This record gives sequence, C-alpha cells and structure tokens, in this order.
Amino acid sequence: MQHLEAEVALHGAVLSPLAAPPAGLRRDPASARHRPLRIGTRASPLALWQARHFTALVAGFCPILRIGGVFEECALSTSGDRILDRRLADIGGKGLFAKELHEALLDCRVDLVVHSLKDLETELPPGIVLACALKREDARDALILGPSCGRPGEASGDPDDPWACLPRGAVVGTASSRRQGQLLHARPDLRVQMLRGNVQTRLARVRAVGDPAASMLALAGLRRLGLEAEAGLVLDPEVMVPAAGQGIVAVTVRAEDVELRALLAAIADPEAQAVATAERELLRALDGSCRTPIGGHARLLPGGGLRLTGLVARPDGSFLLRRVAEGRAVDAAAIGLALGTALRRDSPIDLFG
Repeated sequence: MQHLEAEVALHGAVLSPLAAPPAGLRRDPASARHRPLRIGTRASPLALWQARHFTALVAGFCPILRIGGVFEECALSTSGDRILDRRLADIGGKGLFAKELHEALLDCRVDLVVHSLKDLETELPPGIVLACALKREDARDALILGPSCGRPGEASGDPDDPWACLPRGAVVGTASSRRQGQLLHARPDLRVQMLRGNVQTRLARVRAVGDPAASMLALAGLRRLGLEAEAGLVLDPEVMVPAAGQGIVAVTVRAEDVELRALLAAIADPEAQAVATAERELLRALDGSCRTPIGGHARLLPGGGLRLTGLVARPDGSFLLRRVAEGRAVDAAAIGLALGTALRRDSPIDLFG
C-alpha cells in the first residue's frame, strides 16, 4: 500500500488521457503509473457524480491521495449515450455503456473505470476485473408521475395499489424490458413508449402533459443528483424487482494492476460485495438475452443471512415468475446460482433465446 501511495505521488507529465497508443502497441501499466490516476467514466451528470464520489472516498482512505493533481477525470461519450432513438437491446445491450470505457482501460488510456454496476455485462472482457463495489444506495425504482396522473393515497385511488395513480390506458415511458414486463403483468391496459436519455431528460419529458404520462427511474440516481422529490412513489422491491446491481457503484481495473486492485479492495463495502455477488451469479445462471426481463435483488439478514429475490418475465407481461432464496451471506454466489438455475428451469425456453 505504501509503495502504491509513493508511486501515485510521483506523477510526471500527463499524456492526453484519451489519445490512443500507436497501432499494435499497448502501454505498460507499470511504466504508466508515474502520472495522475486517470479515472474513466461516462459523461452523463449521474456518471460524473459517481466518479467524483469515488474520488472523494478513495482520497479519504489514503490521505496522500488528497494532493491536487493525483486524479484525472476522463469522461467518454459511449455508444449507449449517443444512440437514443433505439432500445439498447437493438444496438448491443447494456454493454455499450462499458465497451468504449473498457477499450480505453485495456489500452492504458485510463487506469480504472467507475460504473453503475447494473450497466456492466455479466462476463467482463478478458484482462479486466471487478475490483470493488461501493456502499449501496437505495436499490428501489421510483415512479415518476406527470400532470395527468393521480397521486398515491388520493381518495380516488387505492393507496395499497402502487399502480392506481396511473389512468387506464396511460402511456408509460421506459426503455427497460425489466420494468416493462413487470408493469404490463400488473396492468395490461397500460402502454409502453420507449424513453431513453439521462435522468434530467427523462424527467423533462414526463413533465410535459401526456409525453409520456409517467416513467420509472432508479431512486439511487435521483438521490445522488438531489432529485428525490421528483419520485411520485417509491416501489417496493417485491412489487418492482430492481435490476441486479442497481444502486451500486463499481470499479473495474486491469487484472494485472495488482497494486491498484489492493487499494480498491481495501475500500470495498462488504455488504455491497455480498449482494452484488448473489445478484450477478443469478444473472450468470439465467444467461438471458438483453431483451429478457430479469430482476435480482439481494439484502442481508440479521445473523449473517442473505435473501435474494429473482424474477424473469416476458416483455409483454404475459409471463412472470418470481422466486426467493435464502442462505448464508458467505454463500452468496451459490445462492444466486441456485436461484437462477431454478428460474431458468421453470420458465419457457424461448425466454432465453
């Protein structure tokens, strides 16, 4: 650890963070250490918040890293951010948010990448590892209500029905097949319209009357951006099962960068590591396509236990299977694998094509 701190402090000339190395040549991570630690991130407001949160956390852990110029933020606009008129499933899945960032990591243009864990593919590219998961923010989804919707708890609605505030036949904007499948299973009268973009863009769309009437966003993102008041209703994770990894900030590095991996392992949150392991093993066992609605949400129980909820569905809501498994937190991977295997076994085979 002391060796890493000394190397970080001895930074020299800064190379252009996003300039590609000469063709066929990859920089040596060891020789590239004598410069600021370059943090790769998407360029959205939420992604930048996450990168800066990570920087503050690691600087608090290693006081020497509070020195000015130790960190360099390298923001990239990814294909997933640029192509907004099509569903992610049609252009390569959530991995598009990480693809260019991981190419920059493998080429040694950045030293680490900060992500929303839910945006990471289950199988990382060769040579890249998940170094740590940070303390989880609230994993629940929030219902964003436009002017044409009722309000939860109003006399005209059922306060025990989270969907009662949505008018019959209302249009709900989302690009998430997971949210779509669960919503249409509960309310087949509703219609779903594709809605993509950053948090602020989607909020602005819902504020316009009927364009669309409502949407759903991760509560974690709203909180991190100071926009929690925009949540009309926070959905119980058993009603709307969150995405695996939702609310967790994760960091990937090159597998060979052992000193940096040691530093990051020291700031990892044990609870986040356990629940992330269970949820990602659930995904691995299901091995669904990017069009398959899949939910996974784990939480720790008193006494060292872990409870994992898993879900698979059809995008049109015509099929939905939700199961729960419990066990010891130290067996998080086995719990996720077993639950995912059971869900796959008991679901229509075409769901995973």
